[in-house]
Amino acid sequence: MRTRRAARRAARRARTALAGGAALALVLAGCGLKSGSPMVDDVVPGSVGQGQPLDGASLTVTSKNFSENIILGQMIGLIFKAAGAEVLDRTNLPSSISAREAVIQGDADAEYEYTGTGWITYLGHAKPIADPLEQWKAVRDADLRNGVTWLRPSTLNNTYALAISRRNNARYHLRTLSDVAALAKKNPSAVTVCVENEFASRDDGLPGMEKAYGMSLPATNIKKMDAGIIYTQISKSGSCLLGEVFTTDGRIKAMDLEVLEDDKHFFPNYNAAPVVHTPTLEKYPEIRGLLDPLSARLTTEVAQDLNARVDVDGQDPHEVAKDWLIEEGFIKEG
Repeated sequence: MRTRRAARRAARRARTALAGGAALALVLAGCGLKSGSPMVDDVVPGSVGQGQPLDGASLTVTSKNFSENIILGQMIGLIFKAAGAEVLDRTNLPSSISAREAVIQGDADAEYEYTGTGWITYLGHAKPIADPLEQWKAVRDADLRNGVTWLRPSTLNNTYALAISRRNNARYHLRTLSDVAALAKKNPSAVTVCVENEFASRDDGLPGMEKAYGMSLPATNIKKMDAGIIYTQISKSGSCLLGEVFTTDGRIKAMDLEVLEDDKHFFPNYNAAPVVHTPTLEKYPEIRGLLDPLSARLTTEVAQDLNARVDVDGQDPHEVAKDWLIEEGFIKEG
């Protein structure tokens, strides 16, 4: 878990080190794009893929290397498979940039990407766009020149948040980060926060959040630790009232945590959307009709449940994706 989460943080939050032709060449040389295995599932169309519009197509799907993105990549592949395509599974690549470059170069045809990652990390904008749909539109329009097309976004938003255990919140009744700011002014000693080292120093992390909400937490109230430990600390110990979490993490529900609303919209939006190699979409425009309904069903709550099946219950991401698609009627067993 720690390795997955560390990779996830590095991939999604990096602002530098991903640029430069030499660096990209090294990444592409070592990212394993020649590897992969055919999807052999016997699946047929359900609510999508009727008539098997991808019959005869040979398509490759990819993903980053954390559970949620692997699940989403598997969903794309299974829908393509049900729609008649031969599908090569190249999910679980070692970084954001290797998966992205695979789609840009045409070594892979599709993946799920995050609007905040596209806008901030890949396109180099320091300031996020507060409205989720407007940020997606901006990323979509700007990224066309890179040979990728962003399809309809989901409301699944994998961003930063602060969470509190339901047990502790029975005393404070916190609902928003503005409520936290009010409590910090009224009773400074009550607001203790568990965070990662990176989050504690980033402008789009704790310092920026404090500034946006007009709060100033004493240094002694901020405890720095590994991401995996944070969930346990806020759930089972009294050392921290609040903790840094990712909004789609499966442990939120598993550990009975409540995510506080970012009512001033400080944290960037990281909405998941399919990204397709543009020449592939031009050749197979039916892909849009296959994936738009999927994105329409994906929410933050759905992601929490699916991530929990993998990260809490230990299930295989491919089987989690397949079971859910069948449960939702998108595909059927052959």
